[in-house]
Amino acid sequence: MNKKLNITQMVPRLHKVRAKDGFVTLLGIGPMSPMLLQGTLELAKEQDFPIMFIASRNQVDAECFGRGYVSNWDQNDFCSAIDAMAKKVDFDGLYYVCRDHGGPWQRDEERKAELPEDEAMALGLKSYFADIDAGFDLLHIDPTKDPHTVGAVVPMEIVLRRTVELIEKCEAYRAEKNLPPLGYEVGTEETNGGLTGTVEFETFIEKLMTMLDEKGLPHPQFIVGQTGTLTRLTENIGKYSFENARKLGRVTAQNAMELKEHNGDYLPDDILLMHPALGVGSSNVAPEYGVMETRAYLELARLEKKMKEIGVIDEVSKVEQVLSRAAVEAGRWRKWMVGETAKLSVEEVLSDEEVLSDEELTKQITDISGHYVFDTPVVAAELKSMLDRLEKANVPARRYVIDKIKHRISEYVTCYNLRGLTSKLMAEV
Repeated sequence: MNKKLNITQMVPRLHKVRAKDGFVTLLGIGPMSPMLLQGTLELAKEQDFPIMFIASRNQVDAECFGRGYVSNWDQNDFCSAIDAMAKKVDFDGLYYVCRDHGGPWQRDEERKAELPEDEAMALGLKSYFADIDAGFDLLHIDPTKDPHTVGAVVPMEIVLRRTVELIEKCEAYRAEKNLPPLGYEVGTEETNGGLTGTVEFETFIEKLMTMLDEKGLPHPQFIVGQTGTLTRLTENIGKYSFENARKLGRVTAQNAMELKEHNGDYLPDDILLMHPALGVGSSNVAPEYGVMETRAYLELARLEKKMKEIGVIDEVSKVEQVLSRAAVEAGRWRKWMVGETAKLSVEEVLSDEEVLSDEELTKQITDISGHYVFDTPVVAAELKSMLDRLEKANVPARRYVIDKIKHRISEYVTCYNLRGLTSKLMAEV
């Protein structure tokens, strides 16, 4: 059913549903693994809500960029995997494939190389074109990860110019290919995007709409605003601003757009429950679900050891060891650290072997970034070995992992008033 109602049609219907039945907050879900895809699609089928699958360029990208760390997927693989999983679980609801933080310098290597603007913009467009060819529904236009302005705010006029240029070229490509309308998301939660204040946020919208109208380009459906969220370790360490969320929600509603919140992971229930009341149109959650999956695997690894101790099975996998080493060596954990460890991490004072010699630090790193390495060959092989062995011993291991993921997503679905939304959207004329 996902292609029966494209995202440019869905958002206006969403506004009508809200006017009748009250506010709901959409949920964007990071595609950390095939297990997460299955759990999400099963849950959306059971609870009748639309899904937004959000993928960064580091997670999913074209072959020429080295693909992504999630299952080594490029855009076509990603879309095919979702479609195949939807068929597997008999899902006939609404789902949308969304590019999260697309554009120049959004791959780690492009930013580290400090590519000049023209080269970075060209590569960002090449990635967007692959998104469009694969059938993505929504493109996040984010040209603010500029390595030439580290520690400084990218001037709004530059952000506007780049944003309009990218939308214009994506629209030209879409029209040339004779493809259906695309949805767009603009803005960023990064402080170097210069849109953290409500005044700047409103000014950005006004100027952007004028520039898009002058060129006959479509308005975006979503705009990212800073509500105070900030994810580090396995916590949201930001100070949530109810006032900012409410003001930004009103501004976006006045412009027929959705306020998109990023870094919505690990928020307590009282804040989640406030989202519809505050008018937060959509919230993205990604690493939290990956952490849930990692913890489920580690719990199964501990169970496997107990089963060998009592003689139920003859051997055990090396999941904990290989997952920990791969997580440390991948280095992606460094961005999530806080305090003194963060300082050492960024400066790379700690070598991989020094980290691995610290048992507590290694456990912490495995917890927060194990999901980045699920698909490395050695980890994937050990996970399969463990899951197969446990299931042969009548432990529903894969179902345990999937249901752990579903349980946490379900809490967001409840807090955001999402149950039954798909049927309401499809019924709205």
